[in-house]
Amino acid sequence: MGCDRVMTKPQVALIPGAISEILASAAETGQIAIADRYGLMAAVMDESLGEDDRRCIDRLLRSIQRGRIRVVNDLCVKAKL
Repeated sequence: MGCDRVMTKPQVALIPGAISEILASAAETGQIAIADRYGLMAAVMDESLGEDDRRCIDRLLRSIQRGRIRVVNDLCVKAKL
């Protein structure tokens, strides 16, 4: 007896405006939370992601590479006071 399993890609449902919200928060605080990082990773895998959202993600990634934004090991980022 063979096992015929079909591996399916899990469905990711992004909250509308989530990527732009992450971008705005990162611009304000200079950091993104680990939870946001995982959200961005899931968004990149979403084939239906719009071009504007892809550009936002690219901008975030460039900022992280350049050290302007850092990824913190927290579930959420506190706003600067």
